[in-house]
Amino acid sequence: MRLFPSLLFSVVLTGCVAFEPALPTAEVAAFSGNPPGAEVPRHWRPLVITRAKATTRYRLIYDEQARAVVVHASAARSASGLRQPLDIDPLARPRVAWRWRVLDLIAGADNRDRYAEDSPVRLLLFFDGDKRRLPARDQVALEMAQMVSGESVPYATLVYMWENRQPVGTVIESAHTGRVRMVVAGSGRDRLGQWKRFERDYVADFERAFDERPGRLIGVGIMTDTDNTGAEIEAFYGDIELRRGS
Repeated sequence: MRLFPSLLFSVVLTGCVAFEPALPTAEVAAFSGNPPGAEVPRHWRPLVITRAKATTRYRLIYDEQARAVVVHASAARSASGLRQPLDIDPLARPRVAWRWRVLDLIAGADNRDRYAEDSPVRLLLFFDGDKRRLPARDQVALEMAQMVSGESVPYATLVYMWENRQPVGTVIESAHTGRVRMVVAGSGRDRLGQWKRFERDYVADFERAFDERPGRLIGVGIMTDTDNTGAEIEAFYGDIELRRGS
């Protein structure tokens, strides 16, 4: 059983290096509330995958097209992100809204292939849950991840991403761990170079992806990664909002 590579990927996307118990809040801190120039927005922290990988560069800039301060991501054969701990009842605010500006697709990226899992933009949602209910293999992997990182590991991670070919709404299970499921939010070349707004019922998406109700929402993150394809890419992230159901 090739547990260690799967474990490492689980550490990456569950963001287990990132959850200090004293920091969670009930709101996602807006990027637009920051002055341009900083690398990390207020209340956010770097999400480092492993020191063996190059890190994606993030910087707050004023974007003329968005008329707001946004996060600019620049990846060159790299993979890292930003994250913010939260503590929210998903049923109270089951919808997530955000904006992305993707300049181009990553040639060769395919999130169904463990060796080509790259995306110009990702939105990560981290959830708590009863790990004792998981299959033994997943329990062992999460326990080992916690031992390696020294931090509590989220029960599950739901990822929204931009995919080259798969249609919007497609759910892709990570080839590395069953505790990460990816939902295609944007696909193909539709409106590349322009800001595009998204809104999803993440509770419904979680239920569809994991076949269970979500636990508490304990974190949010963004990540632009090109470490598998070796590509260079730029993308932009606008504010992320959690909203009540309609």
